[in-house]
Amino acid sequence: MFQNQITESGWALIPGLIDPAGVEALRSACDLAVQHPQALSRRGSAYGLRNLMRLMPAARELALSAAILDRVKSVLGPAAKPVKGILFDKTEAANWAVPWHQDIAIAVQERRVVPGYEAWSEKDGVPHVQPPAGIMEQILAVRVHLDDCPAKNGALKVISGSHREGRLNDTQTEHWRSQMPVTTCTARAGDALFLRPLLLHSSAAATQPCHRRVLHFEYAAMQLPGGLEWSE
Repeated sequence: MFQNQITESGWALIPGLIDPAGVEALRSACDLAVQHPQALSRRGSAYGLRNLMRLMPAARELALSAAILDRVKSVLGPAAKPVKGILFDKTEAANWAVPWHQDIAIAVQERRVVPGYEAWSEKDGVPHVQPPAGIMEQILAVRVHLDDCPAKNGALKVISGSHREGRLNDTQTEHWRSQMPVTTCTARAGDALFLRPLLLHSSAAATQPCHRRVLHFEYAAMQLPGGLEWSE
């Protein structure tokens, strides 16, 4: 059932993956993590942290936990491992909207010239590159919610099935956005949303902003070509 939903819809919500005690412990770990000098901030308020599995041990432990990894392996195979981690939090001081898009870049350890890998960029000192669509199709992302996330708090919106079309151009994206139904993935603290990166998704700015802490992990089972190595 879980694997079929990921294949057909591109996403699946698992309620209560983390129990209340675990959620509270992770919130405390997040409070410490955003004090790191590399934390992302806006108007003096920290709202995120990249390189999460290196900088937040509790996040790495969660990413490797059987509760998450067993489900990921059921989709990607037994070699699946976490390759990227990000913490982000929408608050009154850091409240933003994200337009409809696909995630089309990966984080790597260093830049190398490899055919098909293009549009290099750098985020907080980490090289990012857009690989062929076939690489993105083999990645599974997991968003673990540490706070309740109703629609008014900027819950993620998705268009089921859009991941099956590969990388979309602007015209194709607009067709999906205007013609296909949109699902708002409301969540409770402790819920986990599993999704394919090429699934069209967006989120509105929160209309009643409060904490919306999310631990975002990406998993892959394949080795990258040409000497490229996953960032984490």
